[in-house]
Amino acid sequence: MTSTPVNRRLRIGIGGIGIESSTFCPHRSTTDDFRRTRGQELLDRYTWTGADSDLAATVAWVPLLHATALPGGPVEAQSYLTLKDELVTRIREAGPLDGLVYDIHGAMSVVGLTDAEADLTEAVRAALDSVGTPDGTGRPMISAAMDLHGNVSRRFAEPVDLLTAHRLAPHEDAWETRERAARNLVRCLLDGTRPHRAWVQIPVLLPGEKTSTRLEPAASLYASLADIERLPGILDAALWVGYAWADEPRCRAAVVVTGGDAGLAAAEAGKLARRYWDARRDFAFVGPTGTAEECVARAVASAKRPFLISDSGDNPTAGGAGDLAYMLGKLLAHDAIRSGQVTAVHPGITDPVAVAHCFEAGIGAVVTLSVGGKVDPRHGGPYELTGTVVALQRATDRKDHAEGGAYDRGTDMAAVRTGGLTVILVERRKPFHTLADFMGPREGGLGIDPRTYDIVAVKIGYLEPELYDMAADWLLALTPGGVDQDLPRLGHHRVERPLYPFDEDAYDTGAAGGEGPDLTPVVLAPLAG
Repeated sequence: MTSTPVNRRLRIGIGGIGIESSTFCPHRSTTDDFRRTRGQELLDRYTWTGADSDLAATVAWVPLLHATALPGGPVEAQSYLTLKDELVTRIREAGPLDGLVYDIHGAMSVVGLTDAEADLTEAVRAALDSVGTPDGTGRPMISAAMDLHGNVSRRFAEPVDLLTAHRLAPHEDAWETRERAARNLVRCLLDGTRPHRAWVQIPVLLPGEKTSTRLEPAASLYASLADIERLPGILDAALWVGYAWADEPRCRAAVVVTGGDAGLAAAEAGKLARRYWDARRDFAFVGPTGTAEECVARAVASAKRPFLISDSGDNPTAGGAGDLAYMLGKLLAHDAIRSGQVTAVHPGITDPVAVAHCFEAGIGAVVTLSVGGKVDPRHGGPYELTGTVVALQRATDRKDHAEGGAYDRGTDMAAVRTGGLTVILVERRKPFHTLADFMGPREGGLGIDPRTYDIVAVKIGYLEPELYDMAADWLLALTPGGVDQDLPRLGHHRVERPLYPFDEDAYDTGAAGGEGPDLTPVVLAPLAG
């Protein structure tokens, strides 16, 4: 569908709310967990909004509100309404807009809602329609930039003109995704085009640790997106694996192919969806796995150092509580670590009371602490730890991490050593993805160098780039928690069935196998210009 090309400088807003939320995690996310950016600080997040960008003469960017947080449990209803109301109000106060770069994650859960992004997007669409465009014709366009672990229901997709998502996991292309969303929007506005969207969901729901683009079949599936969008009549192709740790009907894989040629978009979306379905049993964990006990034993026995272990079930960057002491107990249950024969560091157990006690006691003091198990008391509860405080670090404001929320805020931290194990306790949930996360600032930092330890047991799933490069060897421990990799034992009951892997053989009938699910894409007509 075509509309009148714009021959003046465009007014495009930027905003969104981003978090992924495990409904199996007892943690609750609040406004305090979100880093909220507005004004010039919001524009400074992106390279393509600057005065030296090639888009500077074409677009006047209008910063609205961007709120993002470390993954966690569902967002409390009132906190969500506070953020939603501010975003919608800022849109209405911004005046006429040609479009919106909608910077979101796609896996936000809110207490009391079953499709939070759809609810938010309907409100955003209504606000944009109310302000209209600067020349008074047509509707402002929305271009969504999303995480590939987001969910794309039809209700969410309907009000959005353009959708794209990351193509790498780990998400080393996160900023490229946002820029692609922005440039696709500018292109459509300048050309006066409103594309068709071919949308289809796939009844497969897999964790990110089985769909990393470091391995096949995800590597080839995601690599094919660029080939699809090079076809005449196609603007963008996107594939979402969905978010495995929310128990909501929308949670499943999805494909959206966007373009002016509706028939071609539908054909390509259908083929991509079928390839994903056909490969469902080929997805495997991104690394060798085992129970916590097995991983600790193998790491101790290995000559490769440092040996990394992912405590995957309590990964705060996937939505885990981050306060389980389960892995702590398994590490200290091994004689070699408990005696100091083997050294290990285990960062990131959230316990503000324990951290405060360490600060009161001071470096060098012997402390007895009840560690973890307060937010998520399942799987063993708190662990009684007696050790020596070896390092302390006060919170520092971190603005060098673009993800937002707790990634950007500092947190009080304390390192406690017992036997060969150094445990890093944090006052608020925090990931440990980089050397800087362990070391801290040059002055006043923890100074913990993970490369000097035999074993590094981190609350994470697949290894982020710095940890990946650091590891001489690695195991993915299939530990319990709010983001348990063993999906069937979590107890999903609200997802739409049949759904692989919960219903392993749902579409298999007869000796030759069934035809599989209906993966005919729905072509969503262009939103009226």
